[in-house]
Amino acid sequence: MKLEELKLDVDYFEFDETLYQKLKPQALNNPHLISYSKAACDLINLDYDDCQTDDFVNFVNGEKVLEGSTPYSMAYAGHQFGYFVPQLGDGRAINLGSINHWHLQTKGSGLTRYSRQGDGKAVLRSSIREFIISEAMDALGIPTTRALALIGSSHKVYRSYGEVETAAIVMRLSPSWIRIGTFEFFSRTKNSKDNLKQLANYVIKQSYPNLKDEQNKYEMMYFNLVDKTAKLVAQWQAYGFMHGVMNTDNMSMAGLTIDYGPFAFMDYFEKHCICNHTDEQGRYSYNNQAYIAQLNLEVLARSLDQICDIEKLMSYLDTFMSQEQKAYLEIMNKRLGLDESLSSDLNIDLFVELLSSLESSKCDYNCFFYELTKLRSLDNISSILNMCIFQEPIKKWFENYKNLIKKQNQDFTNMKKLMREVNPKYIIKNYMLQEAIEDAKNGNFKLVNDLLKIAQNPFLEHKDFERYSKPTPIEFSNLRLSCSS
Repeated sequence: MKLEELKLDVDYFEFDETLYQKLKPQALNNPHLISYSKAACDLINLDYDDCQTDDFVNFVNGEKVLEGSTPYSMAYAGHQFGYFVPQLGDGRAINLGSINHWHLQTKGSGLTRYSRQGDGKAVLRSSIREFIISEAMDALGIPTTRALALIGSSHKVYRSYGEVETAAIVMRLSPSWIRIGTFEFFSRTKNSKDNLKQLANYVIKQSYPNLKDEQNKYEMMYFNLVDKTAKLVAQWQAYGFMHGVMNTDNMSMAGLTIDYGPFAFMDYFEKHCICNHTDEQGRYSYNNQAYIAQLNLEVLARSLDQICDIEKLMSYLDTFMSQEQKAYLEIMNKRLGLDESLSSDLNIDLFVELLSSLESSKCDYNCFFYELTKLRSLDNISSILNMCIFQEPIKKWFENYKNLIKKQNQDFTNMKKLMREVNPKYIIKNYMLQEAIEDAKNGNFKLVNDLLKIAQNPFLEHKDFERYSKPTPIEFSNLRLSCSS
């Protein structure tokens, strides 16, 4: 379908006009296309060729409005680092409407009513990071918002540490942009009960349509979100992903990963790893993510108390940790090629020991699993030992691994077939993104596009980029990133 043929639908204006702002995007100076995702184009049936036109760049830049679109930004609240902020909202994001149940949004399109002290712009570096990681997460099977396109510009922006940067815009797609923080905001409005019901009906229509006619549909919406979030966090943990800013306004009502800021995939394993240098207390550290998700869901339960039986919500929330752990163990069994129906307690002990051994040995987390799939036998593990700064903990773990496999009467060759389905050769690390960012600052976007191909096909060989399948250079491992974007 040609760009001109796309027709968007806007259904948010059924809410009270105090809950959103209609506005015009602020165009960037001298916009140019950096990259676009063919996989994301397929979601809205957009012809690839049209993404290379000036019209498409103008569309992402906000200068071209498609039929049916009325741009707007949404209000929401949120708990940020544990403190409630009553007025947040889309400070630089503008919603354009939906097509094929995908809601289009541009990030970096200028000031809105909700920008607070911000300038409404997004810098090139953070835009590159979000564009690539959105598609990388999807390729790993982790629920996420998607990225359709990335444009750059000559538009100058200023951040707190003084460097002058250029602005960019990411066009994002999501089945829903409603957050836990949206319910926090609606619960404190005039006519809050009616507003909450209307918002819950809207979320059910978008994300849980099977509940539309259920008697206790609002409670069931909550139960479904608990289930989805437990599985999502389990996937984060199993692949060593750290969101970095798990505020309630960054938690999706559709159970997706949204709002990529100072995220990271684990380099060498570190249980208490912090990827956000603003997070001095480690509130959003790797090890805390499940606990924070549960706390955020508790905030949601309290925001729903006008339209739900909160005792039922809190009782169901008690299942969150066991659900998350069960989903996590299912993935970890696959990553190690183990049969979860056999010796499950021993499997759990083996996982705990593995994480401790990886941390003690200073071994790259995801590279370990990929190298495991390449071993010809468990009698020669030199390729894995060579990745470790300290080898003894991993040697000891492998002895226990071999003993368990023998006890379960499993064949390592068959185990590897299972492992190859879940252990990718490539995980997008922050040092790779930084290389692409440095090139992009100099007007070279080749690596951005190369990384996009790798991100969307992490199980393929990509022989020209073999070095990215190796452990992260130690000097670039587990770096903390800024929220400034």
